[in-house]
Amino acid sequence: MLEKSFGMLFYLRKQRHADKGTMYIYLRITVDGLSRDVSVKRTWSAARWSAGANRASGSKEDAKELNHYLDVLQSKAYDARKQLIESGRVVTAISIMDIMSGAEQRKRELMSLFKSHNDDMKAMIGKGVAKGTWTNFNTTYRHLSVFLYSQYNVREINILALDLEFVKKLYHWFRTVKKMGHNSALKNIANMKKIVIACVDNGWLKNDPFAKFDEIREEVQTVFLVKEEIQAIADKEITNNRLCQVRDVFIFCCFTGLAFADVKQLKKSEVDIGIDGELRIYKGRQKTGTPSIIPLLPITKRILAKYEYNEQCIIKDQLLPVLSNQKYNAYLKEIGDMCGINKELKTHMARHTFGTTVTLANHVPLESIKEMMGHKSLRQTMHYAKVTGIKVNEDMAKLKKRLKKNNFISEHQIIGADTTIS
Repeated sequence: MLEKSFGMLFYLRKQRHADKGTMYIYLRITVDGLSRDVSVKRTWSAARWSAGANRASGSKEDAKELNHYLDVLQSKAYDARKQLIESGRVVTAISIMDIMSGAEQRKRELMSLFKSHNDDMKAMIGKGVAKGTWTNFNTTYRHLSVFLYSQYNVREINILALDLEFVKKLYHWFRTVKKMGHNSALKNIANMKKIVIACVDNGWLKNDPFAKFDEIREEVQTVFLVKEEIQAIADKEITNNRLCQVRDVFIFCCFTGLAFADVKQLKKSEVDIGIDGELRIYKGRQKTGTPSIIPLLPITKRILAKYEYNEQCIIKDQLLPVLSNQKYNAYLKEIGDMCGINKELKTHMARHTFGTTVTLANHVPLESIKEMMGHKSLRQTMHYAKVTGIKVNEDMAKLKKRLKKNNFISEHQIIGADTTIS
């Protein structure tokens, strides 16, 4: 916010303990009639001072050096004033002095800013922010708090202290002490970096201190079930009721693409009849809030019908009897062993299986898979829907027939009239 009047003045002030013949130099900044005085930490002789020029007089080297120093301070004051105006803040003598002295920067502490960010995010849950996103940032906040205390014996750190060495040390701590994988460590660092980038955007930091840190993530090899493995699980006769329920939920997820958190919270009100008369799941993803629309296949309808009158489902207002994530994964491992599957069955494998084996391999377009899986971009979908070698062969066989049928190009001049290639 632009002020009405602005003035600067360097002057000499006598102090009780100053050397005889010398006085302290002060800077006075006046904004809209209100002044603030501060010592520039230099002394000078009154006999060699020009009150009219507000500078040291004479051409001696020490006078030139002092005047250069005062010119730098004056330039900093104007820069601070400009910074306040450009950021839309009120220009006062105190605010200019705070920027010049670095007092304002020293107030910017990482953990305080991080907590403020997380509190704002928490207030936005359900209003554009998913609870899972807030949980991830809150987890990073707790990790960072432990890191600071264990490595530096402090609870807080100023953003000006952040540098490449700090982030490298943090990455090493995530990998060695917290036993995180490479991508998990980078994810936590990315959460913290969001706070740092906000500081850069606000002008509190001139540059991103982590700009040279390598944030390239490792390509994760996704694991999914093939058709024969899905069939083996579906056909397995299971006498244990709990194991049978876990198997049913897993198969349901394989044919709907629902993540564990979403199937656990699936309610009757989220399944309705579409315009074509077919049942569909209409649900916003628990992780992102992104809506997904999933037409129900015959096998999923039969699974829902199986548990329509299940006591646990009725009490908890769930469509399926889903256990805790820990128990669910433990039972899945047991089911995998029973069915002779040489892959460790986990909750998220069902989502990958839906994206690859159930949909993409059966020629469902990526755009449709994206909508059913509740993704915001095709890039996310491509992480789940992997093109298999079998699908490539099938697609190329179809292409071969199509090109031959349409006589795509004439090959006579290339292969010769007497050469035949099937």
